[in-house]
Amino acid sequence: MTSSQDSTPFVRIGGQATIDQLVDAFYRQMDRLPEAKTIRAMHADDLTSVGQVLKRYLGEWLGGPKLYSQERGHPRLRMRHMPFRIGEAERDAWMACMSRALEEVVAEAQLRTDLLQSFYKLADWVRNDDGNPHDAHN
Repeated sequence: MTSSQDSTPFVRIGGQATIDQLVDAFYRQMDRLPEAKTIRAMHADDLTSVGQVLKRYLGEWLGGPKLYSQERGHPRLRMRHMPFRIGEAERDAWMACMSRALEEVVAEAQLRTDLLQSFYKLADWVRNDDGNPHDAHN
């Protein structure tokens, strides 16, 4: 039998149904939090389509079925976000929404902590502002 530490985050979180709940909670937070106003403005009024994409992406990213890649190919997150200015403030707003969504949906404290660390790395990677350390060439 596999321990929860050995299973994928997809399994630990409760599969696609829980990821769907997480994404729904995330977008509710984006609509509610004043600090998310700027990133909310980057989205269409109707979040249904982008929500479906994020659900498939996160499912795959967390170790579930490769539904996102089958439909859209390689994620190319930075490229797909280039039309939008994403700096530290936008990353932090995104993280505020995700942090609250995780608190709402994920009961296991250690899993929330693990996911927050992973989400931070992901959100920071998407930054495309001047001086982004991901763009530094050594």
